[in-house]
Amino acid sequence: MPITSIDQNAEDLTLTIIADFPVPVRRLWDAYADPRQLEKFWGPVECPAVFTRHDLTTGGRSHYSMTLPDGSVSRGYWEFVAVDPLRSFEVRDGFADEDGVPSAEMPSMRMVFAFTETESGSRLTTTTFFHAADELEQLLEMGMLEGTKSAMGQIDDVLADLASFAADRGTDAQLLDDTTVRVSRVIRGSVDHVWRAHHDPALLRRWMLGPDGWTMPVCEPAQKVGDTFRYEWESDDGTERFGFTGEVLESVPPAHEAATEAMIGMDGPGTTNEMTLTAVDGGTLLATVITYPSREMRDRVLGTGMVDGMESSYARMESEVLSVA
Repeated sequence: MPITSIDQNAEDLTLTIIADFPVPVRRLWDAYADPRQLEKFWGPVECPAVFTRHDLTTGGRSHYSMTLPDGSVSRGYWEFVAVDPLRSFEVRDGFADEDGVPSAEMPSMRMVFAFTETESGSRLTTTTFFHAADELEQLLEMGMLEGTKSAMGQIDDVLADLASFAADRGTDAQLLDDTTVRVSRVIRGSVDHVWRAHHDPALLRRWMLGPDGWTMPVCEPAQKVGDTFRYEWESDDGTERFGFTGEVLESVPPAHEAATEAMIGMDGPGTTNEMTLTAVDGGTLLATVITYPSREMRDRVLGTGMVDGMESSYARMESEVLSVA
């Protein structure tokens, strides 16, 4: 158990937890920056968490859910008030509905996570600020302290797992629920460069090609909310052609972008894609959460080799775009 002290201050309405870890600050910070890692310990052992959004940037948001032992789902959110990379971040944490809208019936909290270097590794000091004594008592009665202890007891295993989150791993796809997939990869380049590679037509034509043997005759990226994009690919022999179009729903450069996407010429609903870029050890964690209209469509698209095609494109981005940035 990494927790070394717990201070419950009824007068200041704070709960401070200090935990020490035998790893550098960079490794501990990345465990909180990477939703793949964070969801392995954010919540008690018996309540696994899933993060469908996680923007570790000032003004960003996180949406998460925890499945309780009885099968019910509890949802929460973070609003990032301030982020000082590798030193601290502050969030407003609270309960939410299915769409991430804060609950007006449950209390919210201000939480500050401070990371410091120690002789043996790193220290995390988490301070939770409550609005009133009854809110503190209500959350403690709900098992907040016990849940925090259980959650933090899982961090050591995550920190020790270097292979699953290494920068040299290829593109991974993780099923989050029946209709949602998160596709992740660490790209060797800065957040600003990876963002530009997704929005500069000249750069897009150099890497967003999937497997060899295709060209990109139409490349019209969107730059801001309300803009539409259109991409079309054609096989070198001219016998095959396909494309996608969509509209930007949200844009927070260079950290987060959400957009609709539909295949050109296909009837029916398309997908919603949310891309988040986060600085981590080795480069930029690119995480795209794709929400499909049905489980059947999700499985059909994944079965086309989509992830392999994305890996080919990301590898090309690294070698032909970012290596000369």
